[in-house]
Amino acid sequence: MSRKVRKVMVDMSVTLFHYGHVRILRKASKYGKVIVALTKDKEIKKFKGYFSEMNYLQRKEMLESICYVHKVVPSNFMINDKFLKKHKVGLLVHGNDNKNKLNKKKILILKRTSGISSDLLRKKSLNIIKNVNKR
Repeated sequence: MSRKVRKVMVDMSVTLFHYGHVRILRKASKYGKVIVALTKDKEIKKFKGYFSEMNYLQRKEMLESICYVHKVVPSNFMINDKFLKKHKVGLLVHGNDNKNKLNKKKILILKRTSGISSDLLRKKSLNIIKNVNKR
């Protein structure tokens, strides 16, 4: 008799991919097949105020190459119950910066990896460029 595998979703923008993303995907994979709800370009612009360094298709291709990821689907910035139901997902896994308004039974909050984020990488890169240009 085959065991039914649970599907879990991780929503992310992945504007700059880093090891914090890998860690949450690895942790989420322990709960079932991981479907990544990848934020669409226009939603990143709307909620973060900029366009990502990589477009949706580039970010999707990168995520699809990761062993923990079963599938990548386009998403809005905010995930709702209707979206989870559409993709037959029972659990959303998110870092403790979660802003999604879901039933607490449908969300698993994991501690974010400290010291890393796409915004921190972006700022660090800009500082390096500024310092190089000062020489």
